[in-house]
Amino acid sequence: PQQFGDWNLDKTIVPVQVDPEIQAKLDRIYSQMLSRTYVNQHGERVMLSIAYGTDQSDALKVHRPEVCYPSQGFEILRQEKTYWPVEGMNIPVTRLFSQSGSRSEPLMYWVTVGNLAVETGVKQKLAQLKYGLHRIVPDGLLFRVSTINGDFEAGTHLNEQFARQLLQSVSSDSKTKLGIN
Repeated sequence: PQQFGDWNLDKTIVPVQVDPEIQAKLDRIYSQMLSRTYVNQHGERVMLSIAYGTDQSDALKVHRPEVCYPSQGFEILRQEKTYWPVEGMNIPVTRLFSQSGSRSEPLMYWVTVGNLAVETGVKQKLAQLKYGLHRIVPDGLLFRVSTINGDFEAGTHLNEQFARQLLQSVSSDSKTKLGIN
């Protein structure tokens, strides 16, 4: 949505251009990508990126930020795998604190395989196998939110507040696609 909760689409922000080589990889992995920046009444900005792929097989699977960010010149200063309580569920999320020069960026993301929010790694592979046993090649997505903030805890809180309000504003079909079911 263009507006939800305390957030409005910030039309003044142009998404950062990705290195052409990385963009070519992303175009092979994902069928659709959405990148937006939202701003609240306090002037705080959160960047949203949703990347959807129709084929989450071994050949084509999500491009995780802890791999992507360093290839764009960021250093990962902190990484946490945890569960985020939202909508009566505990979504497996990864929180990162990245830095490039004077830019610090706390971010949070999760991955879906089919309609399941899964931990990356072995559990992601097991979800692929579960679908494969039924002769289904699952789709999947990466849902990422981040903010420019030198304080990891404050940035994480803002990311979670934003994501929670966004999820409250979307249809139940969209929630299912985002692994909230």
